[in-house]
Amino acid sequence: MRVLVTGATGFIGSRLVLRSRLVLRCLAEDMAVRALGRRNNPAEAENASGLEAAGAEFSEIPVADRDGLVAAMAGVDVVFHLAAAQHEANVADDYFRSINVDGTRNVLEAAEQAGVGRVVHGSTIGVFGWRSGEVVNEGSPLEPENIYGITKLEGEQVVRASAERVPVVIARISETYGPGDRRLLKLFRAAERGLALQIGSGQNLHHLVYIDDLLDGLLLLGQEERAVGTTCVLAGREPVSSRAMLEAVSRSLGRPPRILRLPLSAFMLVALILETLLRPLGIQPPLHRRRLDFFRKSFAFSRDEASVLGHKPRVGLDDGMRATARWYRERGLISQEGG
Repeated sequence: MRVLVTGATGFIGSRLVLRSRLVLRCLAEDMAVRALGRRNNPAEAENASGLEAAGAEFSEIPVADRDGLVAAMAGVDVVFHLAAAQHEANVADDYFRSINVDGTRNVLEAAEQAGVGRVVHGSTIGVFGWRSGEVVNEGSPLEPENIYGITKLEGEQVVRASAERVPVVIARISETYGPGDRRLLKLFRAAERGLALQIGSGQNLHHLVYIDDLLDGLLLLGQEERAVGTTCVLAGREPVSSRAMLEAVSRSLGRPPRILRLPLSAFMLVALILETLLRPLGIQPPLHRRRLDFFRKSFAFSRDEASVLGHKPRVGLDDGMRATARWYRERGLISQEGG
């Protein structure tokens, strides 16, 4: 099998190339593993170097370059399309649309022209919007609340429109964590200092998925014949509250959980002010409303379609947080002390 991964210098894309059994087997058998990504920041540059060291064919071909995509997809069996605009809060909405919608269209058109056997499109649970208090499945209403979710839903529509010409699968990826993820680093550093901040009640639910469990799901969607044409939520074993996450982070460091609760409304106001002042200047706000979704949105999934296809998450919260803490320690991002 010959594989191409877009967004390969991001957290999920880089781990898909460096840790997945299928891709490692391709490398061992001297089959093509092509990785497309960027070196726009130190984390991406580190991931790009790791991809090259592993033997992947790394290229900085953007999803705006349709001709470049066609050339990169020559002879490829499966494309995992993970490139996305997601966390940027200092850009216009058109930037999200150019990557999440137009870029996806370019990927699908290139895949059709190159004769790719299957495209697994990485979408997001953000397309559901806010579904607090109910169990969500693949057929639940789609009501995205921000430009990221809106454009990812539009990207899904592009994928479905291509389904008659290219075999496609849509993976709605839940919150993902584990070795390689730097988004939880602030929580670990706060717990390491002995005091974690809980903004709001701490009772909102996260249906986290550990990175290796997610990779298993993506690879399943890339190989299982029954997956073609489906839309699957890839989430972990069970939902957990924000409070439980903070406590698990503390346990992973061998420290007693000390959590300070602060009002959500005050942080939302500060985030709105920072967005209003800094976004027109092209400056990434240190705090924005989407970042506060961690403390306010709730998700619990039934995982119906993925379960039917055979996806069975294995890693529990404590084991996953301990593995994440080890990765941070190995890179000197947190201290070597603790559990």
